[in-house]
Amino acid sequence: MRVYNFSAGPATMPLEVLERAREEMTDWRGSGMSVMEMSHRSPEFVGIAAEAEARMRSLLGVPDDYAVLFLQGGATGQFAAVPLNLTAEGAGAAYLNTGAWSKKAIGEARKYLDVQVLADEKESNYSTVPSQDRLQVPPGAAYLHYTLNETIGGVEFPYVPDAGGVPLVTDASSTILSRPLDVSRFGVVYAGAQKNLGPSGLVVSIVRRDLLGRARPQTPGVLDWTAMAEADSMLNTPPTLAWYLLGLVLEWVEDQGGLTAMAERNRAKADLLYGTIDASGFYSNPVAPEARSWMNVPFLVPDPDLEKPFVAAAAEAGLSGLAGHRSVGGMRASIYNAMPVEGVQALVDFMTDFEQTNG
Repeated sequence: MRVYNFSAGPATMPLEVLERAREEMTDWRGSGMSVMEMSHRSPEFVGIAAEAEARMRSLLGVPDDYAVLFLQGGATGQFAAVPLNLTAEGAGAAYLNTGAWSKKAIGEARKYLDVQVLADEKESNYSTVPSQDRLQVPPGAAYLHYTLNETIGGVEFPYVPDAGGVPLVTDASSTILSRPLDVSRFGVVYAGAQKNLGPSGLVVSIVRRDLLGRARPQTPGVLDWTAMAEADSMLNTPPTLAWYLLGLVLEWVEDQGGLTAMAERNRAKADLLYGTIDASGFYSNPVAPEARSWMNVPFLVPDPDLEKPFVAAAAEAGLSGLAGHRSVGGMRASIYNAMPVEGVQALVDFMTDFEQTNG
């Protein structure tokens, strides 16, 4: 029996995608082989890759003057790729710090350039995002980087920052495809696949073409956006199965009605879960209401000693992956695109029963 998987990533995938992959696993469209077995240079896989890119462009409305790259190394690899591709030696860039993944991006970038942190939400224990009036990008900054959604803390930007004329760069791993996104407002959008796009193994980077050709000479080839764009993301052997599955997920999103329909569905799921938390005298959410994530919902109980019993009882009830990140504790429900509203309803029903028993 399948459970409702609330893990932050690798995350639940659409059942329809998994079933189709199962059907095609040993014989992809009469080829007599699995996608895992075919050459990435073969006409069959080149077609799979091109179809996935076309769907990504269509769903997100990616302008023609942007490259769509399917890379390895996850979003963490792009923490290094961003400064290596966008700056020369001795340059500086501006970053916003809203939590754990912002900190990691900043730490990696500091190996290559002078990082200027425009806003650090430490004072609120990373439960808020900075207001636009605090974001004065300093002269000479090569770009402004921010994490659109902090997966661990459940903090999300409700607006797109004004970068003051320099390229805006965002890690959109937890929110990509959850709603429409105006890609034209960004210089670079990158996202690990293992949340809303498919299985782990890929990171998608969408790069405005005028930003290509700037990589430092020492940039590794697999992190060089220009080299990867010229090679159609196949400078080396890509994770072909993950790329194929990503394509199936994109097709599934199309079948659901595209990003406008996904936004309505995701808003409804978030409202249901936050509404249950807010109406309770037992559960609480530590994030400022205006900065609450649609995708990652942390919540607490009055007594920390109840956290492990909650997670264990939830697992027995078929609700998996609800333990909070080891760095913060508590509980966390990740409700990405593939989580059906029935799963969120099952969670809030369980939460109500647990509160009645332990409140």
